[in-house]
Amino acid sequence: MYASERRTALAHKLRVDGRVSVVDAATEFGVSGETVRRDLAALERHGVARRVHGGAVARTSVQAVELGLVEREGRQAEQKTAIAVAALAFLPEVGGSIIVDAGTSTAALVEQLPHDLPLVAITHGVVTAAQLARSSSVDLNVLGGRVRDATGAAVGPGTVAAYGQVGVDVAFIGANGVSPERGLTTADFAEAAVKSAIVASARQTVVLADATKLDTDFVVTFAALDDVDVLVTDTSASPEAIARIREAGVEVVLA
Repeated sequence: MYASERRTALAHKLRVDGRVSVVDAATEFGVSGETVRRDLAALERHGVARRVHGGAVARTSVQAVELGLVEREGRQAEQKTAIAVAALAFLPEVGGSIIVDAGTSTAALVEQLPHDLPLVAITHGVVTAAQLARSSSVDLNVLGGRVRDATGAAVGPGTVAAYGQVGVDVAFIGANGVSPERGLTTADFAEAAVKSAIVASARQTVVLADATKLDTDFVVTFAALDDVDVLVTDTSASPEAIARIREAGVEVVLA
């Protein structure tokens, strides 16, 4: 089988099954795993596949449906913890100020915060606020609004206006999708407006996103890649995706 025929077959599998395993494809086509990985890399460059640990999944052009908090809590838990630990390197010095976005990746960060580091913390996330409130060293400020069930985030004009009045050292923010073409994306217009205000309020913006978020697009862009400073992701991210993000001027930390 020629490479073009094999890649056509792999593309068909992606359309039908939604994913391809390197091990299974290597066995089926009688080639090495490295050959399959090269094939999947080629399909990724053509926008057909998105590489993940152990294989690839079908790439859709734009996603609109987001998972709820309960559904997301157990997903990529090990990777999110590793990302959170690595992100601690970007905490400001004693007495500094941070914004912590709503979401499961940022919730993992809060779980790792040192208990003896005095910080001013601002959040609009209900779950995040409850976590931060347990720390006696954190001067917590909670911004209100209408709370979205899907993320536990307060949203609305009041939330956006409140973030417009503050300035912090570092914002730790999550995203549903991260790609060079669309930047940082999410599924909801109201939440995107709040995230945009957060990015504008911080001297440094650190994005926490596991590898499944890379080269994935949702319907609403809230920041371009050159609006952020650092992406912390996990080591299963494809080298091609990392290279493209670094080319956009973003520091990438692999956890």
